[in-house]
Amino acid sequence: MNTQLFINGRFCPAADGATLATLNPHDNSVIADVSMAGPADIELAIKAAKAALPAWSRMAAMDRGRLLLKLADAIEANADELARLESIDTGHPLRDTKFLDVPRTAVTFRYFGGMADKFEGSVIPVEEGFLNYMLREPVGIVGQVVPWNFPLMFTSWKMAPALAAGNCIVMKPAELTPLSTLRIAELMAEVGFPDGVVNILPGLGQVAGQYIAEHNDIAKIAFTGSTETGKRIVRASADNLKKVQLELGGKGANIVFGDANLQAAVNGAAFAIFHNQGQACIAGSRLVLHKSIADEFLEKFIALAASIKIGNPLDMSTEMGPVTSLHHRDRVLSYVDIAREQGGEVLLGGKVPSDPSLAAGCYIEPTIVRAKPTDRVSQEEVFGPFVSVTTFETDEEALAIANGTEYGLGGGLWTNNLQRAHQFAGKMRSGMVWINCYKRVNPGSPFGGFGKSGYGREMGFEVMREYTQVKSVWVNVDANLKPFYPR
Repeated sequence: MNTQLFINGRFCPAADGATLATLNPHDNSVIADVSMAGPADIELAIKAAKAALPAWSRMAAMDRGRLLLKLADAIEANADELARLESIDTGHPLRDTKFLDVPRTAVTFRYFGGMADKFEGSVIPVEEGFLNYMLREPVGIVGQVVPWNFPLMFTSWKMAPALAAGNCIVMKPAELTPLSTLRIAELMAEVGFPDGVVNILPGLGQVAGQYIAEHNDIAKIAFTGSTETGKRIVRASADNLKKVQLELGGKGANIVFGDANLQAAVNGAAFAIFHNQGQACIAGSRLVLHKSIADEFLEKFIALAASIKIGNPLDMSTEMGPVTSLHHRDRVLSYVDIAREQGGEVLLGGKVPSDPSLAAGCYIEPTIVRAKPTDRVSQEEVFGPFVSVTTFETDEEALAIANGTEYGLGGGLWTNNLQRAHQFAGKMRSGMVWINCYKRVNPGSPFGGFGKSGYGREMGFEVMREYTQVKSVWVNVDANLKPFYPR
């Protein structure tokens, strides 16, 4: 496992020798000391990307696609190692990394490997005598910032479409969880990606992230993370008006109507908030229940949440691991006090587990809080295994609650009334809506939000548009143009 910076196809220490310990959130033991990039390292990476860009962008799209497909094969061949590495570094249970994170990573690289030679321009019907066609060209050097909650998966979401479109990359993984992204760099070198096409530089956000966002040679920046950091990136991007793509916070409403399949909704709501310890921007963190079924639902939901097995993420029987850091654990737990201060009722959890074998780690019990729609815990992104519960009587009230935050990333609803389902999907202020399911993702389906959840889209043809720019070409085929200034 290499823990140095990956620049121009080689691993190297930071120019100033800076490192940061990455910790195992199960017990906060040191996994490795990882090099931390500074401005000098980023300059080297950008220089390498600039040198690689002409050949990479002109390479036949089919050949770029073949490299992405070879990388997908390499990920699958090293699946067990990658799953274990991701679990140790992030706290994701091994059953999640093995059967969700790693397969989704490989599938994403494979999808965009196939996309590379299928993303086409178009011909525009204009006046007689002219051919007007539209080209889509790579934007150039792309800065990418990967978050700490799903580092392996988000590496593929960011990297695969950018490369398929012919761009070169300077990527900053989160300083808390850089290990799986660096392992991907090793695999890319092994399968034959040209030097300089991808450069991976772990570093602090306020240092490396800020420098990348401000740099005039970076043509686009793609960021996944908090809304506040997203705002700083937009400000930093202003000098060269680089393209900005932001996937930010969320406060997903998960609405259960009176006619829903109750057991399916209970299971779906638990997955929506407790999978990956609730550390997901699309988490169903607001549970909105029709009064007619609220008591019965909560009885089943609380019982299910209380039965979730918390433990070492490397144990295949573990269903919920630790959150990613002690700092984040304390932040999540602070919302329990905030809820009580505003009159909320803690129905389950709200504390660290009593199991002494977990005492050194970053563990939190599944937490369910009854709260008003306007309470802070119902408005602010907690980003942990923490769900607020409220009730409604009318469809209009449910819609007002769903649309009653500044976020608009994902939301769900559970009902057997398809007319209501389609109407709500159209009216919810949300970039993604799940009906009788939650947190479904696919490389072909656009992923992104409205409002303070950011702008631009990951996945599918939409993200290929994000990583390209349009050129309109006019050709006079046989038009007889009269002189504009006849003499």
